[in-house]
Amino acid sequence: MPRSAPLTPAGARVPGVERIAVLRANFLGDLVLTLPALDALRAAYPDAEITLLGAPLHAALLDGRPGPWDRVVVVPPWPGVRDAPGASRDGAEVREFLAGQRDEGYDLALQLHGGGGNSNPFVAALGARVTAGARDVGAPPLDRWLPYVSDQHEVLRCLEVAGLLGAVPVTLEPRLAVTPEDAAAADGVLPPGPEPWVALHPGAQDPRRRWPAECFAEIAGGLAGEGARVVLVGAGEDDRRAADAIRAATTAPPLDLVGRLSLSALAGVLARCRLVVANDSGPRHLAEAVGTATVGVFLERNLLNAGPLTRRQHRVAVSARTACPVCGVDQGRARCGHDASLVADVPLETVRAAALDLLEDGGPSVHPAAAAARQRRRPAQQPGRRAAR
Repeated sequence: MPRSAPLTPAGARVPGVERIAVLRANFLGDLVLTLPALDALRAAYPDAEITLLGAPLHAALLDGRPGPWDRVVVVPPWPGVRDAPGASRDGAEVREFLAGQRDEGYDLALQLHGGGGNSNPFVAALGARVTAGARDVGAPPLDRWLPYVSDQHEVLRCLEVAGLLGAVPVTLEPRLAVTPEDAAAADGVLPPGPEPWVALHPGAQDPRRRWPAECFAEIAGGLAGEGARVVLVGAGEDDRRAADAIRAATTAPPLDLVGRLSLSALAGVLARCRLVVANDSGPRHLAEAVGTATVGVFLERNLLNAGPLTRRQHRVAVSARTACPVCGVDQGRARCGHDASLVADVPLETVRAAALDLLEDGGPSVHPAAAAARQRRRPAQQPGRRAAR
């Protein structure tokens, strides 16, 4: 692994910066983990225009939302950056995109997308005055780089990359503003009432990180017995099957919003909840970012990279298992091809106890962020300067 990153003049702020590009074009949770680094960049370069080069879901979530970015530009399919059928480094769409981005005249371009084997060439092709990012074994270097180490939390990795350009951390925990539109969307799907809402998300991008649906059903029943109103969230066929299994196994079926929410509405619903119980997934990260308490079911190695950094509002139930339940292959060394859950043995009582503790002391049934957003809808106010467009 490369160990001698060029430390000079890394760490110094770059003078005369007007335009900054940041590459992070993967999943929802990955975006959330980038937010503290974006906050640091905004603080270091308060007058610069910050462009997030992201995925379509990022544009859908961030469009019109105040935050440490000025716009979101969706990157075309590029192998290892935005994988899609027909992804190519030299197709007509890619050539047109890069030509347009070079015309933007970026002063800084940051790669917050991984080890750089695929993403560093993408960032280098933007033509920025100074580039920065992590570098894994065999990846091409950028102007300022640090070694990519897999056993590091993503929030800290992104902050270190931003630090190569003189951006000092201003926060460690991701925060995302809840908008009046989010709150209105939540009001449209969550019936009013004094009981606190608890959201369950039984899905995960990697099926090996999914706690069994019957365990979520037990949690749903227990929380309902404590006076909470339970809502299911998610998207896609796997989440749909899990939600159906949960509803079938409970005597008081929860409100089912799986497949019914835009990302804005999902943010609003999660902000309205007192608690979210979920696998290691994008909705759990989003819930944390909008300020809602969470209980997350994690694989130990994923907890290291992407778990919540604090425990007052965020509890974890962890599986250290690495051997595939089907064939015994160590999943920490190689993917065997089986999708059997590695977190199925996480004790139900561990999750239940954490959920009940946070339900009792997790805050008001209407989350303050959502309540404030609804209050802002009454007297019209000028939107903040920072908004995706």
